[in-house]
Amino acid sequence: MEFNHWIAAQSDSRPVEAVILDNPVPVTELPTPALLLDETVLDANLAIMGKWSEATGIALRPHSKMHKCPIIAKKQLALGAQGICCAKISEAAIMQRAGIAPILVTSPLIEPMAIAKAATLAKTNQALTVVVDSRASALGLEQALDHVSANLLVLIDIDPGLGRTGIAPGDELLKLAAFIQDECSHLNLQGLQIYAGHCMHIVSAEARYEKYQRALQAGKDAKQLLEAEGYVLPLLSGGGTGSYEFEPDVGLLNELQAGSYAFMDIEYRDIETRARPVFDDFDIALTVLVTPISQPKPRTITVDAGFKSLASDKMVPEFKDIEGLTYYWGGDEHGIVALNNPSRDISLGDKLKLITPHCDPTVNLFDYYYVVREEHVHELWPISTRGCSQ
Repeated sequence: MEFNHWIAAQSDSRPVEAVILDNPVPVTELPTPALLLDETVLDANLAIMGKWSEATGIALRPHSKMHKCPIIAKKQLALGAQGICCAKISEAAIMQRAGIAPILVTSPLIEPMAIAKAATLAKTNQALTVVVDSRASALGLEQALDHVSANLLVLIDIDPGLGRTGIAPGDELLKLAAFIQDECSHLNLQGLQIYAGHCMHIVSAEARYEKYQRALQAGKDAKQLLEAEGYVLPLLSGGGTGSYEFEPDVGLLNELQAGSYAFMDIEYRDIETRARPVFDDFDIALTVLVTPISQPKPRTITVDAGFKSLASDKMVPEFKDIEGLTYYWGGDEHGIVALNNPSRDISLGDKLKLITPHCDPTVNLFDYYYVVREEHVHELWPISTRGCSQ
């Protein structure tokens, strides 16, 4: 088989539909580790953000790299979102195959196979948008689109000071915009992306707002520079869960790319809002179910989930609805739990729920969500874009 065909087959074969169980299974009977998703809480979170979007007039385009599931993306669209984001073109291919059209790919494409995939998708999806931050990316897309006779919407990615992707306001930005407009007949410039990811988890609400304002100044400068040259920029996309309450005051973006609000995790829960010391605008919908499997010492107990089931930048998981338990990493397959007068008895074989430190990479470790209603699993939802790397 040709390598290109093999790559395409990988995305074409991934499941995108729910598995409906004939008989609901109690959570206490699940094999562990298991990724649990509380559907009632999820729906409430999605509805809250949808109503925020309606009230503020800022469009919602949730980032699907967090949940990686077309079923959840469709729920978001049904509850007020105007589109979704994908980090990779391989994610976009699966979402598009599942019937989702308004997709924004938020990382620049430069690798030839990724560019070719974008052109192929654009041929049947006029709502596909990608970001560019270099002449090389724009040229590659233009040539690939010309080959298949397709057009593509693009945003120019602006660097907000993170130094990860994007272009700074200035002469190079003007040259890139001119190249897209004057020499790329298959690219339609729609606006700018300004995503300040380095601001999202700053604990202090005041400090986070101040840094976020400074970061988005690059976007304001870019907008002013381009509009002075006659460019029309209908779309200004960016922001996240940690900035959503600031967006109306900052007054730049008209589209929000928040993702983690749908599930929540420890990293977001522990930041402040303007009104409260804990970010509880949205509730915890995602947990990892674990089982105590060994107790070599009386003051600790070992559970069956370690680095291969829980991902973290710096924090450790916490137990949901139980006090007096402290999780420590115990290796790839294990967590060692200190028993500090727990609020309930803990025995071998129990089922315990852990709140994830960072939901995005934790989700990427599993194939399915066990979708829970009233402590019973009714459906399994495939994590269809897990591991998509291109």
